[in-house]
Amino acid sequence: MFLSNYEPLIILVCKLKVEIVDVKIPEGCNVIFGITHFIKSVEDIYEAIMNSVPGAKFGLAFAEASGPCLIRHEGTDEELRKLAAETLLKIGCGHTFLVFIKDMYPINVLNRLKEVPEVCTILAATANPLQVVVVESEQGRGVLGVIDGYKSKGIEGEEDIKKRKEFLRKIGYKL
Repeated sequence: MFLSNYEPLIILVCKLKVEIVDVKIPEGCNVIFGITHFIKSVEDIYEAIMNSVPGAKFGLAFAEASGPCLIRHEGTDEELRKLAAETLLKIGCGHTFLVFIKDMYPINVLNRLKEVPEVCTILAATANPLQVVVVESEQGRGVLGVIDGYKSKGIEGEEDIKKRKEFLRKIGYKL
C-alpha cells in the first residue's frame, strides 16, 4: 500500500512481554490446545469427547476472557482435570482451552472438537514436548503460537518410510 502526501504514517510502539509457557504432558497422555469463544465450551467439549470415545479419560479447562475471567474445568480423570486447569492458568490467555487425554489419541476426537460451534482453532494436538508462545499487553494475554516437538533433522529416506508404514500398521491405523 502506498501512502499519499496527505496520509499520515502512524507507528504505535506498545510495551509487550513475550513468554514461553511449557506444557508438561504426563506419561501416556496427549494434549490438545486451541481457541474457543464462549463459556459453554466446557460442556460442549466434554460432550464431544465423550461422544467420540465412551469412557474416555481426560481433563479439560477453558479460560474466560471477560467477567470473572476464571479457568472453567471438567473431565473424567481428576488428576488430568486439575493439571489442565493449573496449566491453562499459567498460560493465562482468554478464550483458550486445553485438554489432556489418556489411553487414546487426538485423532480419536479432533473431528468432533472441530465440529463444536465455539471452537475457533486447534493449535496443537500432540504427545511431544509443547510450548505456548504468549504475548502480554496492558489489556491481557494472547497466544502467538505453539512450539510442538523439535526442529526437523532431515528428510525421510526409504528405510524411514518403511518404518513409518510398519508403525502405523502396528498401532492399528492401516491394514
